[in-house]
Amino acid sequence: MIAHLVTDGERRPLYDSEHEAFRHSFRAFLESEVVPHLDEWERDGIVPRDVFRRAGAHGFVGMAVPEEYGGAGVSDFRFNAVIGEEVQRAGATAFGLGLTLHNDICLPYFLSYCTVEQRERWLPGIATAELWTAVAMTEPGTGSDLSAIATRAERSDDGWTISGAKTFITNGINADLVITAARTDASDPHRGLTLFVVEREMEGFARGRNLEKIGQHGQDTAELFFDGVFVPDANVLGEIGAGFRYLVSNLAQERLSIAIQAQAAARAAHAETIAYVRERQAFGKAIGSFQNTQFVLAELHAELEVGQAFIDRCVEALDDDRLAPEQAAVAKLWCTEMQGRVVDRCLQLFGGYGYMAEYPIARRYVDARATRIYGGTSEIMKEIIGRSLRLEP
Repeated sequence: MIAHLVTDGERRPLYDSEHEAFRHSFRAFLESEVVPHLDEWERDGIVPRDVFRRAGAHGFVGMAVPEEYGGAGVSDFRFNAVIGEEVQRAGATAFGLGLTLHNDICLPYFLSYCTVEQRERWLPGIATAELWTAVAMTEPGTGSDLSAIATRAERSDDGWTISGAKTFITNGINADLVITAARTDASDPHRGLTLFVVEREMEGFARGRNLEKIGQHGQDTAELFFDGVFVPDANVLGEIGAGFRYLVSNLAQERLSIAIQAQAAARAAHAETIAYVRERQAFGKAIGSFQNTQFVLAELHAELEVGQAFIDRCVEALDDDRLAPEQAAVAKLWCTEMQGRVVDRCLQLFGGYGYMAEYPIARRYVDARATRIYGGTSEIMKEIIGRSLRLEP
């Protein structure tokens, strides 16, 4: 069964008429170009590249790329938030994660740290999705600990030679440009990291398996291998040794982006469950008329309303350049944990049908589990929040 768009007619002060017009356009794109193919992409384990190119042709890719490089020159993150919300309404997690990784997570690195020559070389393709992006941080055995990155880059003539491996890389199969964190100084865990842009055809760069996951099956998630990959100086992103600082500075937007989608996915599950319990009969009446059903959905509604208010506040803070890392950590912790609770309790109200893969709630259930892990685990979020409280004497 194909997931249907959830429309609840909400209007929030966060958005104005321009954002709602953009929402309407993007929703129409999802209905015609994405939703009919979700089951096929889940089976194939990947979203075809041409779908992202069509999204680019409609203006849904690289909105923040300056106009002189083919983008819209719009830095308003509320448009990114609209995309995140709508892909979750549609149940298009795989497509949405790939698009969000490109727009929300990778693009800021190119906008912030590229030289003029690099901008001219990469930004036009990024704006049209002719060049698809990924960021390679996580390694086998390192998890969320960036200071433990072991992939190394050694100086060679007019460039660097990269050796190592990465894993759990979103867009890993489709990506043309991979922002790769590698160690250029083994003596300093923080100041010894540098970012390099590894391109698809570079010798020694190989992709391993498209990893099998318990959810988000349509999203390509890969192992990447760097066997003496020569990367010219022209592909160094930013300053040598500044990689750790760059990665940390971009994490707040990444985590807010994940929180936005978790919140939207939970709202969609809640709305779909309300529609189901109004129709589903038990003991001669709709199960929505039972007090337990009403109490469960009322509790979840309250959690969703609280989460939405905080998310909207964080989006405003990000656009005003005042979103603190601990605020983003709170948003990710609350919304992803809440997503898990909401989807689990909603699935329960579907009874046996909730366990059937053909029902959208089942896909939402398995897709939700990863959000508490990627972008920094819930435990890491608690650590960040705890440090901000300055509890030690």
